[in-house]
Amino acid sequence: MRSPNWLFLVLLLLLGGLQYRLWVGNGSLKQVAELQAQIASQHSENEQLLERNRVLDAEVAELKKGMETVEERARHELGMVKGGETLYQLAQ
Repeated sequence: MRSPNWLFLVLLLLLGGLQYRLWVGNGSLKQVAELQAQIASQHSENEQLLERNRVLDAEVAELKKGMETVEERARHELGMVKGGETLYQLAQ
C-alpha cells in the first residue's frame, strides 16, 4: 500500500520540474516572448534599411544615367554656376 503514495509523490515532483522549465527555465514562455519581440524589432529595422537602400540605388542609377543630378548637386552643395548664368543670393 505504500508504493502508490511514493509513486504519486515522484510524479508530482516530475510535474513540478516540468512546470518550472516551462515558466522559468531555458526556452520558457517568457524567453520565447522576448525573442519574438527582438525578431519584430529586427524586422522593422531591416525594412527601414531596405527602404534606404532602395533610395540609394535610385540615386546611383540617376547619377549614372544623367548629368542633371550632378549639376544640381554642384549648384547646391558646392555653389557652382554654369557659364553665362547669373547667381542671385537673397539675404534672409
